[in-house]
Amino acid sequence: MNIVLFESDEIGQPLVLSDERAKHILGVLGRQKSDTFDAGVIDGKRGKATVDSIGTESISLSFDLQHEEPSLYPIDLIVGLSRPQTNRKILQEATSMGVRSLSFVTTERGEASYATSKLWTTREWRRHVVAGVVQAFTTRMPQVSFGISLKVALEAKANAEVKIALDNYEADLTLSEVDRGSDSIALALGSERGWSGAEREMLREHHFQLAHLGPRPLRTETAVVAGIAVLLR
Repeated sequence: MNIVLFESDEIGQPLVLSDERAKHILGVLGRQKSDTFDAGVIDGKRGKATVDSIGTESISLSFDLQHEEPSLYPIDLIVGLSRPQTNRKILQEATSMGVRSLSFVTTERGEASYATSKLWTTREWRRHVVAGVVQAFTTRMPQVSFGISLKVALEAKANAEVKIALDNYEADLTLSEVDRGSDSIALALGSERGWSGAEREMLREHHFQLAHLGPRPLRTETAVVAGIAVLLR
């Protein structure tokens, strides 16, 4: 953990020793009474926490959180639902890179069952988002939605300044050649089997420009990271 994060209602409460964060503070960081470590409140301020006491069942902490975190990058990601293991990687990596939102959409070539996997039904997804936030040494979490249709997701980004869909088959420009602007970018990627012809037409109807990342087909999670990296240049 590059930073230890807490929910706002956990501040001032004992942290049980069985909690992974307590194990990290005491075991990995090696903190003892009166020692400090980097901490923050999810979607709140960042600063230092102090170990006030170490008991047999829990530790007590105090917080000095003064640093206001900057806003996330104005990049809204739309991704076709893929296998749960792929979605887990996307959740963590896209979050660590600072995107503002992630929308996982149903597509014609994606498996319908992906939307009802335990990743989504048990809120496991949030754990992977938090892991991405921790990796990035920040507190800001992106908005996450899942199981919505591609059409609904595209309509929700109607006001985006720049709209781009990655596609290896019909795109004429590379992503780096697209005029990316700066205020708001919506980036769409298909599921592991890509877009259907009807979905490409829908993307165009919603003013999404097709672009590619080169001639080599990439895994979805790799394309997500590469696409975000190009947009952040």
